[in-house]
Amino acid sequence: MIRAAYRHSGYGFMQRRWLGTSPLRVLGIETSCDDTAAAIVSSEGRILSEANRHQYHVHEPHGGIVPGLAADQHLRNVPLVVRDVLQQAKMQISDVDAIAVTRGPGMPGGLTVGLAAGKTLAAVHARPLIGVHHMEAHALMARMTAVVPFPYVCLLVSGGHTLTLAVHNVNEYTLIGTTRDDSVGEAFDKVARELNIPWIDSQHGGGAGAALEALAREGDAKRFAMPVPMNKSDTALLPDFSFAGIKAHVRRMRETNAFSIDSRQDRADMAAAFQATAIKHLHRKTALAIARAQNVLGTSPATLVVSGGVASNQAVRNSLAELAGHNNMALVCPPPQLCTDNGVMIAWAGIERLRHGLLDSYSIDFIQRWPLDQLKHMGYQARSSSFDESPRS
Repeated sequence: MIRAAYRHSGYGFMQRRWLGTSPLRVLGIETSCDDTAAAIVSSEGRILSEANRHQYHVHEPHGGIVPGLAADQHLRNVPLVVRDVLQQAKMQISDVDAIAVTRGPGMPGGLTVGLAAGKTLAAVHARPLIGVHHMEAHALMARMTAVVPFPYVCLLVSGGHTLTLAVHNVNEYTLIGTTRDDSVGEAFDKVARELNIPWIDSQHGGGAGAALEALAREGDAKRFAMPVPMNKSDTALLPDFSFAGIKAHVRRMRETNAFSIDSRQDRADMAAAFQATAIKHLHRKTALAIARAQNVLGTSPATLVVSGGVASNQAVRNSLAELAGHNNMALVCPPPQLCTDNGVMIAWAGIERLRHGLLDSYSIDFIQRWPLDQLKHMGYQARSSSFDESPRS
């Protein structure tokens, strides 16, 4: 991609001055949940720098993410991660060609902090601003680390979302299936709490879900029987997901003393049983989504992309690799450290959108609830500036 420098004219427009063939460099900022992250990525797919400040120690005593506490931590950490990535890359903010920041969906407090920082940096330094959809960033992440042509099928599995998509192009998605209640990531986290599993505090891939996965490796998945969700005649052929039932089933088993919470082996067996059941559900519903995606896309997609925090789970990957092979598809997952929330994915999504001229006004606001398939209906058109045009709603 051609690198461009920008200057602010007296008319309030950013004029483009082509300098050659150097790659573009985009700063990405992510604050949608409990990770404060930033990264600088080139349009060649090189990670020039990244930083991520976790909040595990703040939220673990509460058994889950507390939005107000998360926002307070973002206020403290955003300046620090931006400083860190600039120092690592040995760059000034003026060396960055554009700034991408998570616009939504997510927690309002965190989104406000990150978006204010991104908008201010972009406006003061006259750089293009890209307001990134958090789930689009997950869906496009695999294209930075592998050759993944459009169209493809995508399964997004995270703490806040579980859905399948037909990915037509940047900014164009068709939703196939989504969760009717809890996300798979939320179910992992809540079951970990029911089983008293301490969180893993790790720079990449920590938290409650990773801790449950680790304990499940010690367990016997066949010891405790668990019902597979949406397996009855009226729901078995639907591509949607549901995880509230198996989460509640674990709670009832604990309340009725079906296993001993004081026994590590019992807890490991329960973790293994829950994980195996959740994966079986993901496998079946993704198989249905692949079949529907063929009709939506009008072709047989060659690739199944799996992204989001739960995609770092190796047992999940193994099951979906089998499914992809059965459908003559390649399974592509980002590296585990790029599956969880990070600044790299925001910067890369910014690059993908920048290639299409999909910039945003400096006056945009966050969007707390934002279905991904609405992107194509928001009236985005190619533009060369974040100064011109009225703000989008």
